[in-house]
Parts: sequence; C-alpha cells; structure tokens
Amino acid sequence: MERVENSARLMDVYSSMLFDMPRGSRFGWDILLDITGLRESYEEKNSTLTETAVIRFLLADANNSSSIYSSLKMLRENARTTREVIPSEAWEQINELYLLAKDSIASGIGRKSRRELFMEMISDCQRLGGLLSGCMSHNIAYTFIQLGRMLERADMTTRIVDVGSISLLPAFAKFRKQVGEPFENVVWMNILRSLSGYQAYRQNVANRINGEGVVRFMLQDDEFPRAVNYCLDAINQNLEQLPNHDDVQMAVVRVKRITSEANVFHLLEKGLLEFIDELQISIGDIHEELSRTWFGPVVRAPAPPEVSIVVEKAIAKSEQQEESASKKAPAKKTVTKTARKRAPAKKRKA
Repeated sequence: MERVENSARLMDVYSSMLFDMPRGSRFGWDILLDITGLRESYEEKNSTLTETAVIRFLLADANNSSSIYSSLKMLRENARTTREVIPSEAWEQINELYLLAKDSIASGIGRKSRRELFMEMISDCQRLGGLLSGCMSHNIAYTFIQLGRMLERADMTTRIVDVGSISLLPAFAKFRKQVGEPFENVVWMNILRSLSGYQAYRQNVANRINGEGVVRFMLQDDEFPRAVNYCLDAINQNLEQLPNHDDVQMAVVRVKRITSEANVFHLLEKGLLEFIDELQISIGDIHEELSRTWFGPVVRAPAPPEVSIVVEKAIAKSEQQEESASKKAPAKKTVTKTARKRAPAKKRKA
C-alpha cells in the first residue's frame, strides 16, 4: 500500500518537475531509475531511455517487482490470504483499487491522464489507510502493518527528497547562473506538494521555500507524518508492543541519530546525494533486523562447553550401565512350538 502510494507520488513529482524546467535543460528519465535503484534491472530489458519506456517499466511492467502494478498485485494477494484478519471493507477497497489499476494503468503511460491516475491511486491508498486505522483491532497484526508502512514511508520520503538533489547537479548550475533561484525553488516546491507537505511547511517554517528548509523539514521534523524522523518515532512506539524488540530498536535509534545530527546546510553545499544513499542503506538495515528477529529461522545458541562436557559424560555413563546390565541378565529359554504339549480335553458328562 505504501509502495503504491509513494511510487505514484515519486513519479508525479518528477514529471511535474521536468515540465517546469527551463527550455534547453537536459535532465533525462534515467535519473528516476537511479533514485528508485532500478537502473540495472531496467537496462537488462530495455535498450533506450525514453520517457514512455521508463514510465511503463515503473508503472505497468508485470516483470518488475517494484512497479505499481506488481505492488498492487502483491497487495491484493496478501490481503486475500489474510481476509480473516483485516476488515472486510479493507479487502473490498483493495480489490477495487486493483481492478481499477488493471483496467486503466496503461493509460497512465501517456502524459494526458497520468496525473489523474496518480492522484486517484494516492487517494485510494489514503482511504485504505483510514479503514485499517478506524476499523481494525490495534493488535499485533495491526502493529506489524504499521511497522511496514512507516518503514516504507521513511525510505520513499528520502527518495522523493532525492529528486530535489538534481538541483545540485553540475548540469543545473548553468541554469542557476542564468535565471537565479526561481527554478531551484520550483523544484523544492514540487517536492513539498508531492508529499502533501506544502501547507505544513509554511505553518512550521516561517521562511520562503528553499532547499535547506525543505530538506531539514522532511528529514528532521518530528510532527509531520511523512518526515523521516516522525516515521522512525512511530516505528519505535510500535516496537514497544512487541517482544524481543531490542535489536530492532537499536537499529532505529542509529538511523534517528544520523538524521537528527545531519548538518543540512553543509549537505546542500556538498554531499546530499551521498548522505541520502547512506541513509537509505541504514533504513534497509532496520528492515533486515526486523526480518531476522520475527520472520527469520530460529537459531539456538550453542550450549556452554561445561554443559556439553557434563551431558557427554552422563550419556557415556548411561550407555555403560545398560551394557553391564545386559551382560549380567540370564539368557531366556526359548520354547519351540513343537515342544509345547496341549492339555487333554475334558470329557463332557452325559
């Protein structure tokens, strides 16, 4: 669900940003593949980097496990196998969303109806989130749903912020010299709008929209639901409801320290792209720790050497006792069937 919503947000903001770029700019769709980490997978199946090919790969390619269509298909299958756990209204909403996408997703490849399709998907995913929050018991199953949602949201927020990083690329420098900052600010404004954070930003940041303010808000704000720090805090709160959560919680604390201590001003000067990449790897570490703790195979710790020696001696002693007992026991006599004699039958009285 979060993958579908945030993928739609990511493609929508990138499309809008490219349309707002000054004439003559040469920002290609291959950057979108780098942001999603799917360039290698794309190049295995495609030889050209056109807008249509990239959008089709990210939106409707059934062979791409990270495409919106594949994510919807997996969401529907997961919901089908857990229908006894989730509310029936949520299952109906997921099924409707899947059927809608299946019928109209091909039209989203073209520019004409792309934004409309993205907005409809985002709206349906938000409606589904409301159904789960308002109609499902907040038990362990719901806790794991929230963990998955917040983890995915934190990761995708960094990727959407990564779109704004193209304003720091050398190819953008000449346009900054020609027209100043207006186009750079347009990039960051699109970032906020794609995350539904424009109004929240203006309420919390009493300043004009710029790269430093947007990056700090989306990484370090503790109150906006799509900020990375907010998502990490939500993960921490949900972990408190589960057993054996210490290792996962430590991984979350490490990522929270990275985002909270980041000097955004210096990152924008040099190093934001590398910082975002490292942050995504750290968020992936949380996922790995979570999978290992609750969904991986059970690994039992080996017994201490002293215990192993005692156990081995006890086994050896028991075997010796059984062997000596078998030697002392007298041999049992075997009686063959032919040696047995039947007792004479009693005569009946007349």
